[in-house]
Amino acid sequence: MTDAQPNLHRRRLGTALRSLREAKSLSLTEAAEMLGINKSALSKIENGKQRVPPISLAGYFEVYECSGSPRANQIRQLATMASSGKRSNLLDQYGDVVPGPFAQFLNMEELASKNDTYSLVVPGLLQTEEYAHALVGRSHKWRTKKEISDLVELRMARQDALRREIPLQVWCVLDEAALRRQVGGAQVMRAQLETLVRLTEDSTNVAIQVLPFSVGSNAGIDGPFHVLYFPAGPPVVIVEPMTSSLYLEEETDVARYETAYNHLRAEALDVNKSRQFIHEMIKEYS
Repeated sequence: MTDAQPNLHRRRLGTALRSLREAKSLSLTEAAEMLGINKSALSKIENGKQRVPPISLAGYFEVYECSGSPRANQIRQLATMASSGKRSNLLDQYGDVVPGPFAQFLNMEELASKNDTYSLVVPGLLQTEEYAHALVGRSHKWRTKKEISDLVELRMARQDALRREIPLQVWCVLDEAALRRQVGGAQVMRAQLETLVRLTEDSTNVAIQVLPFSVGSNAGIDGPFHVLYFPAGPPVVIVEPMTSSLYLEEETDVARYETAYNHLRAEALDVNKSRQFIHEMIKEYS
């Protein structure tokens, strides 16, 4: 094994292996001796700084007495993700236009099974091409028309996640501001809102709740965020300030955002009333 810079999936695997060791009340020194590796190597593995080939997991499961358990199966899936080094196909195609932090988001989105999101604009996975172009073109982050065009094309390609064999489940709490802010003008907004209605009617994996202005101060007042869930391992929270993306993995941080999201869902209109609300908004853009 060789040292490596920690990435998200290795950290998740290391955390899972550490939890197994702690559940058996083994010290780092004791566990390393039983595994036949040195203490330093085990520490690096648990901190995501050293790779763990999936084939070597059997030794860990034997020492930690969990072979054949559901937890062991989850950890095998984590190890496969951590060791694959797989890049998103979209990164291969659009790498030149993808900013560094967003590259990690693309990889996670490809692996995720569910995305709970709170947004002040229509999120990228649900945008029409015209809405996306108007939004990206006014962000002032992109220097040329080609960069804008490439990013919009990437955004449209990301939506394939909604139609893959096992589609990404998307639950969106959408602030009323997203429906009233005229991105691209009335015609673009009308088409975008019609698309939202159609998605909620035709796609069993997409749900939208509108958070009306009448709610006032709410659990999302500090800004938009995503909670990504995976087939194996704990969820990850992504917060997007202006200049970067923050990836929160600590259990306490994730729990706070999950609680905030549950409050937002409780405060928002239900799915059917939200669809009716969007229908009424469409009339305003006629």
